[in-house]
Amino acid sequence: MTTFHAFLGCSLDGYIAGPNGELDWLTVFENTGYDAFFGSIDAMAMGRATYDVMRESAPDYYQGMPIHLLSTTVPAGPQPEMGRSAVTAHPDIPSLQTGLAEAGAKRVYADGGRTVQAFLAAGLLSDLTVTRVPVLIGEGIPLFGPLPGPVRAQLVESRTTDEGAIQSVYTFSTEAH
Repeated sequence: MTTFHAFLGCSLDGYIAGPNGELDWLTVFENTGYDAFFGSIDAMAMGRATYDVMRESAPDYYQGMPIHLLSTTVPAGPQPEMGRSAVTAHPDIPSLQTGLAEAGAKRVYADGGRTVQAFLAAGLLSDLTVTRVPVLIGEGIPLFGPLPGPVRAQLVESRTTDEGAIQSVYTFSTEAH
């Protein structure tokens, strides 16, 4: 069975990226546990906006991890590699789930704001790690957006990093809403 997991950083005022996808204010923070999280996953599931930003700014960031792109504007099927990572596009969540199961992916990193929101809305996100860093950016892409209704989260742990960020891990019921 494939499970979906998210690991996001956000500003103190709740943004995951600047208005044009800027992440420079976030990437200066270390000691977030990202490397351990990344080492625990089998594949990436991301939306088109995240894919475009990463393809342009850091194409080898995912170190050869298979990328499954969720997009209605990219033809379904294999795409050119991003860095060392194979890329496969899927038009919707059900076809993404099928492709991941066929690939044998067990733990999948759901990356990107709208993608995480879509998995939350569908009742598919198993857990979410949020690292709120002590920076105000004033505007940008919000951590969360519209959902069909309240999504209840269970706090598993919360800790303060050496750099003053607060990292919290939440789990969700993965029963369809």
